[in-house]
Amino acid sequence: MYNFFVKEGDITENTVVITGADYNHIKKVLRLREGDTVLVSVGGYSHLCELKKFESEAVILEIIERNSKDASLPIDIYLYQGKPKSDKMELIIQKAVELGVNKIVPVSMKRSIVKLDDKKAKEKVSRWQAISESASKQSKRNVIPEVLPVTTLKNAINELKSFDSIIVPYENKEGMLPTLDALKEMKSGPKVGVVIGPEGGFEDEEIKLLQDAGAKIVSLGKRILRTETAAITTLSMLMLYAEIKL
Repeated sequence: MYNFFVKEGDITENTVVITGADYNHIKKVLRLREGDTVLVSVGGYSHLCELKKFESEAVILEIIERNSKDASLPIDIYLYQGKPKSDKMELIIQKAVELGVNKIVPVSMKRSIVKLDDKKAKEKVSRWQAISESASKQSKRNVIPEVLPVTTLKNAINELKSFDSIIVPYENKEGMLPTLDALKEMKSGPKVGVVIGPEGGFEDEEIKLLQDAGAKIVSLGKRILRTETAAITTLSMLMLYAEIKL
């Protein structure tokens, strides 16, 4: 079933009005018809709606079931991703949103290869936000996770200090017990920060700063993973644990 995001002002009692790009997508690309049903998300809730009619530049829907589905996890996950090459960042955002993250923060680290000026950085964030919206629709999320502008590790750590848990996969960490312990310590409702290194990995100094901030340094196994694989693996692990145990 297709999912569309609207604003509060687009809903009046049990009627939803969709315009703009989504209107064109519904009518000309998806070729939906009167009587078809879709999900409409707004303010963290999703409503099951029936398409009633097309008007000039607008499609009118009727809400037939409110708050029909909650796709959120019992924990809030914030991904702090060491800035990789552009195509890798797009993949990470897509999969992170599908796996349930609440927010994505690109972080410039010492081994980050790509350097962006202010203009290019703004363009990238706009592109990344569009990917987050598309992935939210595909995975039937109730909200569109925000992709924030690129920040420094120092600023990221200042934010992470207020989190309930910080998890950092590190290729030089041995043994899986710390990983299991980090999962077992999680409870329903907490704010969890996941920090992933860029293509070149973390510098020792960066790991020390994260440890000083209370991060749990964990292993993902004996193999050295690419940054996008490490991000997807860690988020998949958290999602599965949260869905099963919390």
